Amino acid sequence: MSKNPDPNSSGPSGSAGAGKPAGEEATVKVPSKDLKKKDDKKDEDLSEEDLALKHQLELYVERVQDADPGLQKVALESMRQEIRTATSSMTSVPKPLKFLRPHYGTLKEFYEKMPDSDLKTLLADILSVLALTMSAEGERESLKYRLLGSQGDIGSWGHEYVRNLAGEIGQEYAKQQREEEAPIYDLMELVQQIVSFNMKHNAEPDAVDLLIEVEDLDLLVEHVDSSNCKRTCSYLTSFAKYLPGPDDMLVLDIAYTIYMKFEEYPLALVTALALDNMQSIKQVFTSCDDNLQKRQFCYILARHGQTFDLDEELCASDEEREVLQEIVNNVKLSEGYLALARDIEVMEPKTPDDIYKPHLLDGRASAGANVDSARQNLAATFVNAFVNAGFGQDKLMTVPSEATSGGSSTSWLFKNKEHGKASAAASLGMILLWDVDSGLAQLDKYFHSTDTHVIAGALLGVGIVNCGIKNDCEPALALLAEYVDKDDPSVRIGAIMGLGLSYAGAQNEQIRSILTPILGDTKVSLDVIAFAAISLGLVYVGSCNEEIAQAIIFALMERSEAELGEPLARLLPLALGLLYLGKQESVEATAEVSKTFHEKIRKHCDMTLLSCAYAGTGNVLKVQHFLGQCAQHLEKGESFQGPAVLGIAMVAMSEELGIDMTIRSLEHLLQYGDQNIRRAVPLALGLLCISNPKVNVMDTLSRLSHDSDTEVAMAAIISLGLIGAGTNNARIAGMLRNLSSYHYKEANLLFCVRIAQGLVHLGKGLITLSPYHSERFLLSPTALAGLITMLHICLDMKAIILGKYHYVLYFLTLAMQPRMLMTVDENLKPLSVPVRVGQAVDVIGQAGRPKTITGFQTHSTPVLLAAGDRAELVTEKYIPVSPILEGFVILKENPEYRDDN
Repeated sequence: MSKNPDPNSSGPSGSAGAGKPAGEEATVKVPSKDLKKKDDKKDEDLSEEDLALKHQLELYVERVQDADPGLQKVALESMRQEIRTATSSMTSVPKPLKFLRPHYGTLKEFYEKMPDSDLKTLLADILSVLALTMSAEGERESLKYRLLGSQGDIGSWGHEYVRNLAGEIGQEYAKQQREEEAPIYDLMELVQQIVSFNMKHNAEPDAVDLLIEVEDLDLLVEHVDSSNCKRTCSYLTSFAKYLPGPDDMLVLDIAYTIYMKFEEYPLALVTALALDNMQSIKQVFTSCDDNLQKRQFCYILARHGQTFDLDEELCASDEEREVLQEIVNNVKLSEGYLALARDIEVMEPKTPDDIYKPHLLDGRASAGANVDSARQNLAATFVNAFVNAGFGQDKLMTVPSEATSGGSSTSWLFKNKEHGKASAAASLGMILLWDVDSGLAQLDKYFHSTDTHVIAGALLGVGIVNCGIKNDCEPALALLAEYVDKDDPSVRIGAIMGLGLSYAGAQNEQIRSILTPILGDTKVSLDVIAFAAISLGLVYVGSCNEEIAQAIIFALMERSEAELGEPLARLLPLALGLLYLGKQESVEATAEVSKTFHEKIRKHCDMTLLSCAYAGTGNVLKVQHFLGQCAQHLEKGESFQGPAVLGIAMVAMSEELGIDMTIRSLEHLLQYGDQNIRRAVPLALGLLCISNPKVNVMDTLSRLSHDSDTEVAMAAIISLGLIGAGTNNARIAGMLRNLSSYHYKEANLLFCVRIAQGLVHLGKGLITLSPYHSERFLLSPTALAGLITMLHICLDMKAIILGKYHYVLYFLTLAMQPRMLMTVDENLKPLSVPVRVGQAVDVIGQAGRPKTITGFQTHSTPVLLAAGDRAELVTEKYIPVSPILEGFVILKENPEYRDDN
């Protein structure tokens, strides 16, 4: 290369493409008198063959302008040959393009003068390629000459040329849309060619991007084949997260169509669930003939919490239909969970002291811990329930009765005061979680109690046991319905909340007819109405049911100003929001109506509705809207900024990038926000990293847990429990132990520390609260609804959780799921196979077949999967029926497997 700068190149390396976008003209103004000298100097630096090539090309340029068409043709053909065969390194422009730079203008002028002929189109082809490095920015000359040229095989000029053309088509299309000028058919012809070329050459993302730009994604379906169907769809589904509605749904719909076309049924089902389209879900069932696959579909539906009734059309054989319905109803969940617990050897019940580890604390704190106060016993009740959740045995509630008549479980029950007994009785439901038969049998004894709080707790316990499990006999409805109209408010709340938990997402008509009248009853106390609304919101989550929405709206309008100021009144707007969970624009009519509410709750309702409707969509404009609301400094005690902060987290929780950006925004809110914003920030952080303890978030919450404002400290402590939920994270456990000795004199803060300790060891570390599953692609609406309800309640801890409504903590049951991979054989019996478990790697749009996990360890199933983990089979002896290895996965034997031994 020359030491002197080359006047015709765009940079020190003489490369026109380096450092400049393709298609940008790179000319350097040079005083004309130096040109001759520099040209000579440049020629001296070239090697002999380069010099020969340069003179050869200059000769072709002269010959092209010759009068003899024969000579012209030979010159053009030779020039084309030179350009096509020239190879270049990654950093430099092919030599023919470099040497033809000075003649680009000359050739363009000559092209204009040429009469129409085959030669003219041939020259247009060559100009189109030359324009790749020489056309001025924004001129789109490469595209112009391509359309004037021979329209021949586009790939023969190379990938860079095709990519540049695609970029120019996007710009041209956008311009035509803005100015609404000439039709765009000529572009579409070219788009077809480019897409076809890209799909054949492993550049699926480029093809998708081009079709998105020209708004014609349907074209994709005909160009996909079985070899690139998964790569294309995984790009579509991952990129749908970054699109505004309704485009995101359109993109998912195309992915669904492609999966169905190539019979990738499990992935089609997952996409149909993301679309929340019942028709598509049924279509997957009817299109697939394989019973094993249908069983796997049912496991996926059960994990998502989707209520689904199989009929003859979906499965002809009665026997098989019964098996499938059992799987959808989640009846086997408890069995699988206990098999996992036995395998990991954690069946031994744990006591609250095993969790608190008082022997590790210094003197002053452990001295205070021995005081047998009702508040401490209540905390121990929750810790015991969370830690032993689903194990069916513990050391407080299910101990067999010894000498004492009535058994010792009642003795623990009566170590709790009044409403504390309700939570204690309900905790039995949590210990027997998912095991409906034993659960109902053991709760039965409390129904004969004379204490209304015990009965209320037993009713709630029935709801907890049935949470996420469907049953054809509907025991929950049969047991709870008759208690809904009792006089005692605590009994009514127990029955109502029990119905909400056991039928969340079921859209059950009977429950609507039982609960809706309560909303319109003016004599009923506010707390009963609030819980009735929340239960309806849970049962009809995301259904946009107008009748229920109206009933809740009327209930809100009926209330007096004093009542609207109460913390529980805020559950009404939340219930309204749950009806529109994740449904984006569908909320607009209801949001308009909410503007007519009393000013005390108007803004609060608006924020809550918006945050629920856009939860999990990643909609950037909504996040900005919420941030704008948080920027206001309020004079009087308005409460809408809390839901706005939670709204930021709810909208942005859909993908990693959004989560990281939101964590940073929340840091700013902590520094500059008012007190009511600071109280909500820890809860928002808890939602963003639920069951996924990120170190930076852990440190922030640890700092806030010592805040001078007790509300902020309590929210931070609960959030430490949420981010560590079910992970047994040692660092969080240590922080909470230290906090228990730091706050040992303050009953309220200590209570929160205990709850957080229970959450960290949820299910002895086998349960997650994350609403996302299927490799973080699907968001379970019922799980999210439970979490949101809990967080909204935490916005006013003192009045609700630290008051007499502490049993609202059981709303978390909705989000509880075993974080396991359980492999079963074709008869659905557990089958242990070796799997690698490691950190999932995002390989979307990468070339070749990159590894999908990193830092893996090999275990035998069943195995635990932490946040961000992914598993893959080690053995080729079995083929998983579902490509997503999470929850229950059916393995079938590989017919081609040969055992070498």
